[in-house]
Amino acid sequence: MNRRNLAFLVPYNRRPLFALVDHKPTSKRLLAAAGIPVPETYAELGIQWDLRRLRELVAPHPDFVIKPARGSGGGGVQVIVHREGERFIKASGAALSLRDLTDHCSEILSGSFSLNQRCDEVVIESRVAVDPVLGRLSYQGVPDVRIMMFRGVPVQAMIRLPTRASDGRANLHMGGMGVGVDLATGRTVHGLLGRRPADLHPELGVSVVGVTVPQWEEVLAIATRCYGAVPLGYLGVDVVLDAGRGPLVLELNARPGLNIQLANRRGLRPMMEELRGRDVEKLSFDERIALGRVLAAGALDRGRGDDVPPP
Repeated sequence: MNRRNLAFLVPYNRRPLFALVDHKPTSKRLLAAAGIPVPETYAELGIQWDLRRLRELVAPHPDFVIKPARGSGGGGVQVIVHREGERFIKASGAALSLRDLTDHCSEILSGSFSLNQRCDEVVIESRVAVDPVLGRLSYQGVPDVRIMMFRGVPVQAMIRLPTRASDGRANLHMGGMGVGVDLATGRTVHGLLGRRPADLHPELGVSVVGVTVPQWEEVLAIATRCYGAVPLGYLGVDVVLDAGRGPLVLELNARPGLNIQLANRRGLRPMMEELRGRDVEKLSFDERIALGRVLAAGALDRGRGDDVPPP
């Protein structure tokens, strides 16, 4: 982590851009302005007084997601999958009352889940309808695809799968499962649960290896275009696959962790060191994707990098 911070995060992530990424509504607006699809925002609440309107704000929506604007790691996220009268049902089957939701939103506003533990805002947005292919690998929640980007080039990818322990959330440190994805083919290669290899989903018992991520080309293209909207050199892009809308960018991460290496059983550093010495700024998005795929496949190590732009 120290090497990540000193060699890659600090030199390539300009401080003013952190504020844009750390505030989810702002980053969503930047992405939408660049033509990058994102989940629809239903409402943003900034003060405790706004909670008096919570009932009318959620009334038109049978399902929705409540999250902190400045949260991280999935903390404070509540996913409501349907309603039964006055009860709001989570993916786990647990029921919440309007008072429960109001209390939770009040906690968000007080900063309980924010990065700096200061006051925050509540975001209410559309819930993703899970793509059936990845849905078969997910337990009561929405999986996402994390694309690790360096200098606008994709270098690694993994699927993050909800489990019983993660309560419908895909975050690994909350108990979610990580599955490495081959950049060239979009096929899953290795599974990770905690810090141990695992190729079977712990609840479903199905293999998570050898599955091709739907619309993989579009997933890579959307993740790479995010660099044009928010030019952070070291960036994690979380993409969800909606059954109706296709790939959507759920959020950006200016401090993506390193477990993606364990899910792929391969270190990031050699690829990122290679990219530090290359002139990539003038490459098109397609050229960036092609370069990332060659680096991820290890073609340069084997002397087969003829199709890659020279340094």
